[in-house]
Amino acid sequence: MDIISLHNYTRDIIQQAASKIRASFQQTMQIETKADVNDLVTNIDKETEQFIIEKIRQFDSSHRIFGEEGMSAETFENLDGIVWIVDPIDGTMNFIRQQRNFTISIGIYENGIGKLGYIYDVVRDELYYAIEGQGAYVNDERLSPLENLPLDEAIIGINASWVVENKRINYKKTGQLVRKVRGTRSYGSATIEAMLVATGRLDAYMSMRLSPWDIAASAIIAKEVGACFTTLKGQPINLLTQDTFIIANKSIQQEILDDYIELYD
Repeated sequence: MDIISLHNYTRDIIQQAASKIRASFQQTMQIETKADVNDLVTNIDKETEQFIIEKIRQFDSSHRIFGEEGMSAETFENLDGIVWIVDPIDGTMNFIRQQRNFTISIGIYENGIGKLGYIYDVVRDELYYAIEGQGAYVNDERLSPLENLPLDEAIIGINASWVVENKRINYKKTGQLVRKVRGTRSYGSATIEAMLVATGRLDAYMSMRLSPWDIAASAIIAKEVGACFTTLKGQPINLLTQDTFIIANKSIQQEILDDYIELYD
C-alpha cells in the first residue's frame, strides 16, 4: 500500500465531501429515524457516504468499505485486507439542529491494523489526521504527546445520561467521578470529543454505546499522541461491533476504570 498516495487521495475526498455538505445547509433535509427516535439520518448522510464510496472504488475497487449508513451493501465478519471505516456525518443531530459540531470520519485499516485516520470538523475547517508511526496532526501542525495530570485537574467528556439512574452503569460511581474531576463537557459527537482528548483540551471521553465508525479514526490518531483507548472494561476495542469506549490521557485512565466505572452486564 502506497501510504502517501492514499493519504493525499483521502484528504481530497474529504474536502470534496465537506464542500457538498456545506452546500446543503440551505436545502430542505429529509430526516429519518433509525434504531430509536434520537438516532437520526438524513439524505445528506446517505449522499455523502455514497460519494465517498464511489471515490474509494475509483482509487481501488478491491478496498472494502464499512460505512455507518450501509451504502456499500457489504457485510463484515473480519477486517482482512484494506478496509475503510466511514462515518459520513458524525453528530447528525448537531448537523440538523446547529449546522456545527459534526465531522466526517474515516479510518483506514490493513488486516485490522490502523494505518490512516481522519476526522474533519467541517464548519471549523479543522482536519485531524494520523499516519501510523508518523504522528498526529491538525491542519498539518503536529500534535504534541499528552502530558500527565492528576484526575482532580482533569476535564472529561461524559453524557449526562450516565450520571442518572439507568440500566447500564452504576450512576452513583460515575457521579463520584463527576465530582472528583475539575469539569465535564458534552458535545454530541464522539469524534469531536475524542479529538479534544488528542489535543489535551479534554483529558478523557467515555461512552456506553459506540459503533466502529465512531471510533475507528480516533483510535489511530489517539495512538500517535499516547492516549489510551479501550472499552470501559479495559479491553481492546472491537471494530466489528458496538461497545463501550473510553479514550483518555494515560495518567488517569486506569484510575477512572478501577475506581469509578461499574458496568451492569
